[in-house]
Amino acid sequence: MVRRRGLDDRPIPAHPYRDTALVYGGMASVLVIVAALTGGSVLRAMAAAAFFFLLATAWSWSKFRTRIRQREAASAAAAAQQARGGAANGKTNGKASGLASGNGRGSAES
Repeated sequence: MVRRRGLDDRPIPAHPYRDTALVYGGMASVLVIVAALTGGSVLRAMAAAAFFFLLATAWSWSKFRTRIRQREAASAAAAAQQARGGAANGKTNGKASGLASGNGRGSAES
């Protein structure tokens, strides 16, 4: 999996699901309006807009759900580490992590 820089570092909106539905609903509405203004088939435009709305909304909701779960898991792991007296107290159980003691790429090579 290729991770693009900074994508997972973005803040999650306060209402990601509602906001996504509103944005894609607006885009679907614009599609129908443009079809009506240009003399196109409004029925076909409504079908295409509904398909677009459902597909795009489902995709975005899936991505938000994944990001929220990943952040919750990372927060829980950090809280568990801190509760065990880990990195916050300078204890590492005798193991050095690759990122903390290496070149930033997960290995200790220079």
